[in-house]
Amino acid sequence: MFRNLAWAAHFRMMRSYFGISAVLFLAGIVTGITATGFSDFLDQQLKGIKDLSDIINQSSNPTLMGIVVIFFNNAIKAGMIVYLGFLFGIYPVIFIVLNGMVIGYLMHKYYVAEGAATMFEVLVKGILPHGIIEIPLIIIASAYGLRSGNIAIRWIGALFNGTKAKAMAQETERYVITTLPVVLGIVLLLLVASLIESTITPLLLQK
Repeated sequence: MFRNLAWAAHFRMMRSYFGISAVLFLAGIVTGITATGFSDFLDQQLKGIKDLSDIINQSSNPTLMGIVVIFFNNAIKAGMIVYLGFLFGIYPVIFIVLNGMVIGYLMHKYYVAEGAATMFEVLVKGILPHGIIEIPLIIIASAYGLRSGNIAIRWIGALFNGTKAKAMAQETERYVITTLPVVLGIVLLLLVASLIESTITPLLLQK
């Protein structure tokens, strides 16, 4: 019971970070749709995704390869988002905004080239089946990365104050310990998302 209360208090404390992370993701989507100045950069991001897809499809077992590659790619990034956030929160901000930009840009390209119906079909069949799990997870991971950045910034003010430094050390230790089961949960759910993306999503796109 006490553990459940502690987790409830923890997630209440994280609400503002979840909100900021979600806003950054939505801002990325809007930017990807509207900011044509990023088109060359975003085309390169899409090319990288396509190249990875080609490698998977050319393997002897594309489904298994897809699961392995997608899972490890996403799982490693999830851990990096949380803990590289200690570099003042820069990495998670870039990551969450960029992911939103890629999705927004891709949807805009389909809309311009093939119309709203095709764009909606790609969204429903190609992104939502795994994205309904994956997108909230990257928002959550980025939120923890932002929290890591907040702690790093506060450390600057505590470095030359022994009392504050001790309190910050204790807070940082508690926070890192708390993130371990969170990251594990994110990784396990990313495995589910990778299974869906490698099995169900291709079948839906073929219809």
